[in-house]
Amino acid sequence: MIYSLEYFALFAAIISFVSFHIWRINRNLPIPNLPLLGMIPSILFNVSNIHEYATTALKHYGGTFKVRGPLFTNINFLITSDPMNLHHVTSKNFVNYGKGSEFHEIFDILGDGIFNSDSQKWKYQRNLLQSLFKQNIFENFVRKVIHKKLDGFLLPLLNEVSESRNVMDLQDIFQRFTFDSICSIVLAFDPNCLPNKLTQFPEVAAEKAFNKTEDAILYRHLVPRWFWKLQRWLRIGHEKDSIACQQILDKFLRDRISSSQEEKSRFNYTKDDESNFDMLKALVEKSGMEQVDHKFLRDTAINLLAAGRDTINSTFCWFFWLVSTHPNVETKILGEIKANFKTNEENWFISGMEDLDKLIYLHGAICEALRLFPPVPFEHKCAIKSDILPSGDRVDANTMVLYSIYSMGRMEQIWGNDCLEFKPERWISEKGMNIQVPSYKFMAFNAGPRSCLGKNISFIQLKIIAIALLWNFEFQVVEGHSVCPSVSIILHMKHGLQVRVTKRSN
Repeated sequence: MIYSLEYFALFAAIISFVSFHIWRINRNLPIPNLPLLGMIPSILFNVSNIHEYATTALKHYGGTFKVRGPLFTNINFLITSDPMNLHHVTSKNFVNYGKGSEFHEIFDILGDGIFNSDSQKWKYQRNLLQSLFKQNIFENFVRKVIHKKLDGFLLPLLNEVSESRNVMDLQDIFQRFTFDSICSIVLAFDPNCLPNKLTQFPEVAAEKAFNKTEDAILYRHLVPRWFWKLQRWLRIGHEKDSIACQQILDKFLRDRISSSQEEKSRFNYTKDDESNFDMLKALVEKSGMEQVDHKFLRDTAINLLAAGRDTINSTFCWFFWLVSTHPNVETKILGEIKANFKTNEENWFISGMEDLDKLIYLHGAICEALRLFPPVPFEHKCAIKSDILPSGDRVDANTMVLYSIYSMGRMEQIWGNDCLEFKPERWISEKGMNIQVPSYKFMAFNAGPRSCLGKNISFIQLKIIAIALLWNFEFQVVEGHSVCPSVSIILHMKHGLQVRVTKRSN
């Protein structure tokens, strides 16, 4: 017994000495690799500022490094912000990088939808949605929904806010607006989260469930797989909330899909009349289903809702914050609107929306906001077979490759020494046209075969709403209000966006 204690003490002393020696060597590194514990303690310690922390580490390691987890946890992945690595993963060697089983488990709320599937299942859904999105009737329908929500709700609400001189959280307003809009587009149903008057804002269970689901998904990225799965089995912690939220969303979608299928008279997709357009029924027709597959419609719908709500809302918030804190940019956008639209005529707003491509500077400002604050700050793929990246880093089979889109926008070697500046001019050529940047450099809409199908529709929505709000109102961030990214799978603002709204006299 005495000898056993002596051996244990000797072993502990050796481990302590080695650990201290390795700590001394690594203590100045952005993410020290500790014995037994790996890099995870440092990452968890800095999780509240994880995006900036990852950016600092990527700059230190030249754009790519491997993250080592604690011993016996099998947490090992590669993180990169190198455009050539991203071009390789998303395009050149696309067939070797899929979502992987772990991704599917983490994002189980998305079912077998397009964001959560690989191979033939993904190809089928992409082709189906692509054929729908490119139809003029769909684009016209989206424009109509946005105009209706703007004219009937958002503009009247902001007008009342400006008259009352109340402080408002623009992020909450945008979340409600985008949820109503995307539900109207996908489900032909407006949940009316956004009122048109300064009354008590309604609590819509499905809208709140989305927020809590995002928190649970982020949590699954930060803890070992076995741990959150145990919590789910025991129905405790974040997983208890996740289960409840999934039940709420499933019921919401089930009710809306059933209602859509019952209203047969509304289905008039083949006619060029967006007033009768129904996206779910259009999908059923295009898919050639003999019987309605409720799971397919449910999974497709929730993927489209997630994409249309969160990404647009995030972009709105960062765009309006950046513009409101850069008066020179705001002045140029307003001048461009006035120069291209007959703003003194009645109904100019609706009739002029066909000419959105004329707004070169506004387009650059939106791209610049997306570069600095991409709605999805990181993405990840899983290698099917071992591979060598252009940077020379080896990726073993079944290893996750995580790419920080947030960090890419802050790399001097990609965007120059002024990469931290909000500068719409970087998107405009000497001839006054918008510059087309390679997608593997500007990853806000992903790249390669999985590039965002809704990119064009997203820009249409962003421009229409930016024009309407900036032309009619001035937004001033409340003095002392802290604006910083939240720790989430979507780049929301941690404390919202508290602003004062003033009616603009043009």
